[in-house]
Amino acid sequence: MPEPYDLLIIGGGINGVGIARDASGRKLSVLLVEQDDLAAHTSSASTKLIHGGLRYLEYYEFRLVREALMERERLLGIAPHIIWPLEFVLPQSPTGRSSWRIRAGLMLYDHLAPRSRLPNSKAVHFGPHPAAEILKPEFVKGFTYADCWVEDSRLVALNALDASERGAKILTHTRLLSAQPEKRLWKAQLKDQVTGKEETVFTKALVNAAGPWVGDVLIKELGIQTQKTVRKVKGSHIIVPRIYPGDFAFILQNPDKRIVFAIPYEYEYTLIGTTDIPYEGDPAQVSISPEETAYLCESVSRYFRTPLHPNDVIRSYSGVRPLYDDHAANASAVTRDYVLDMEGGNDIPPLLSVFGGKITTYRRLAEHALSLLQPVLGHPKGHSWTATAPLPGGDISNGDFAGFVRMLSEQYPFLSAHLAYRLARAYGTRALKILGDARQMADLGEDFGGELTQSEVNYLVTQEWAREPEDILWRRSKMALHVPENTAEKLKTYLQSSAIAEKIR
Repeated sequence: MPEPYDLLIIGGGINGVGIARDASGRKLSVLLVEQDDLAAHTSSASTKLIHGGLRYLEYYEFRLVREALMERERLLGIAPHIIWPLEFVLPQSPTGRSSWRIRAGLMLYDHLAPRSRLPNSKAVHFGPHPAAEILKPEFVKGFTYADCWVEDSRLVALNALDASERGAKILTHTRLLSAQPEKRLWKAQLKDQVTGKEETVFTKALVNAAGPWVGDVLIKELGIQTQKTVRKVKGSHIIVPRIYPGDFAFILQNPDKRIVFAIPYEYEYTLIGTTDIPYEGDPAQVSISPEETAYLCESVSRYFRTPLHPNDVIRSYSGVRPLYDDHAANASAVTRDYVLDMEGGNDIPPLLSVFGGKITTYRRLAEHALSLLQPVLGHPKGHSWTATAPLPGGDISNGDFAGFVRMLSEQYPFLSAHLAYRLARAYGTRALKILGDARQMADLGEDFGGELTQSEVNYLVTQEWAREPEDILWRRSKMALHVPENTAEKLKTYLQSSAIAEKIR
């Protein structure tokens, strides 16, 4: 029998890689398997925010909001390259929540957790505020507050990279076929989805972090029945050409009491979302409906001087949130909190299933998971460490991102201002691994379009598990919005070439 792993983690979304990172840093042996690419589904389909969840206060989710606000500060500290502050403008609507209710909620939001990096909320009249030129004349006052933006799929990749560099084995395009107890271990059968090769591994504990598939893994792959289930809720977003200037976002109240965000996106675009629709289909086949597109356009048109139409949409994306089923009456009210279900004992080895959760609290969820797993694995002395340890590329001096961009531009003067900024935002200090000793753009190899170079592609393949053009153009970056139409085909040809194919992890 081969040496068993301490943990086999099923799922390469944010919760799975977060647990892998924390566990490997505590010297546990970890194997993580993901049936598709990292962040292929829910974790790349978010609204791209690290936030406390202002509207969750309406549902008295005080513990969740407090934890999320505390995590907002911590994550901003450990990943200043992919996370940054963002101002939100909340216009007061005659049909929305009352001013006193919003003010009370924002005061609670300001003070529910310690905060040092973000400003207080405030009431504003839009006369001198640039929002006045964007909003319809009837919206004359409102509020501003701060939360954070995050490159969600890069957050997943960086957690996986850190876990790997601390000893974890990360296998993408690898599926769990089955697992059963054997001699107080889990005997798991795995299949490489690309080659078809099957492998048997043993592990002391199994972590089911399969997101929308968590119930399927329990029932189909493990043969375990459970009363705990996820409630699948579809959230859809649309991307349109930039519809207003300025670096601030809007949070818009709808008559149905839901809220929709409009957020500056990828320099030239605006991101709008999200919806909350019960979903029963295959999470891998989820897509936006015409009704959702119309709903999001109407939400923006209700507030903005320039109306938005469905034919303005250049791209959309949808994801299925695996929310813990608390039997709430409507999808918007379902808790975003997480539940960790630990099973095992006697001759049944430990099994931890993750239900629910949100991207902001993934790190804390991982700590809670390890507090349950360590004692049963015989590692009771491992300690929490991820709150202050920078993610790869996040070790920017004093968190001074602007200063780092200046340094990068000075060290590599041949870079365009845009490319220097983009590389710094995507990779932080790891950009130096891409640029190396280059002295001119030609030293970075072929330009596949939009200044996406061969050197950057090689880095993504060898360090971040990229295999397909979509991995590179949509999940490791959003370069698909900025490159010529033939870039994907050029990348496909290059990735299939002998020069790079053997390097695919």
